[in-house]
Amino acid sequence: MTKNLIVILGPTASGKTHLAAKLAYDLRGEIISADSRQVYKKMDIGTGKDLNQYVINDRRIPYHLIDIMDPENEFNLFEFQNRFYKIFSNLIKKETPPILAGGTGLYLESVLTGYHMPHAPMDKELREDLNRKTKDELQKILLELKPRLHNRTDLEDSQRLIRAIEIERARSVTDRDQQEKPDIDAIVFGIRWERSSLRQRITSRLKERVDQGMIEEVRTLHTAGLTWTKLDSFGLEYRFASQYLRKMITYGEMMKRLNTAIHQFAKRQETWFRRMEKKGIVINWIPGDDYTFLKESVMKSWRWKENL
Repeated sequence: MTKNLIVILGPTASGKTHLAAKLAYDLRGEIISADSRQVYKKMDIGTGKDLNQYVINDRRIPYHLIDIMDPENEFNLFEFQNRFYKIFSNLIKKETPPILAGGTGLYLESVLTGYHMPHAPMDKELREDLNRKTKDELQKILLELKPRLHNRTDLEDSQRLIRAIEIERARSVTDRDQQEKPDIDAIVFGIRWERSSLRQRITSRLKERVDQGMIEEVRTLHTAGLTWTKLDSFGLEYRFASQYLRKMITYGEMMKRLNTAIHQFAKRQETWFRRMEKKGIVINWIPGDDYTFLKESVMKSWRWKENL
């Protein structure tokens, strides 16, 4: 089987969109986003969509799974995997190279290892019962259902805990709605920066986002009806900016704490990628933003290499 999917992954601020867009331009391919927050509309600055990077030499690079969901609604792993399979299959049918790019390790791994995801609609009665329980009680229930829990962030938020419990309860039920898995043979590239360089990129990008109006974006989302609790659930930029807007922290505290939190998030992403390698996923590491290295590596194994 020839390679039929290119994956470009990396921690936040590593330059995934830039490299993916350049490669899509040269291959005449399309990008499928693997970012758990960029799916939401009106959340542009805080999620770092950088949509201007999808235009190269006056040609707009087609992209998928960005701006597809209102932030009031929930997008989950089941939705991502099913939508990805449909988009991937359609691109293969029309012989358009698919490029999966992002940093949400759970989403990437679900595609590369073929997770079985149950269809788990929200259960009103179950939720009413779970909403009466403490976070400690919810943690105990989830860990009983799934002792080997990889996504530990589910343990820190009650709503995530409830959703995770719903999914695990549904996992044992035969799922007729599961999208048929297409045959995927991916070549995976990871962007790797020296620690000091990545830290500098993260700090610089945070300042840019604030200058672009990140705080005003969060204010506008709240004014439009998004609760502070919902904004908190999106984490990082949205959590700390909402705390600042509620006068829970000062501007300086927001910048300092958010900068530290993003650095910690990047480390967790890198840990996840190392775990993927231990599971047998081969990641070809790119030194920084070396597009020449990426392009030459793709040419050696990509079945559409004649398009380069």
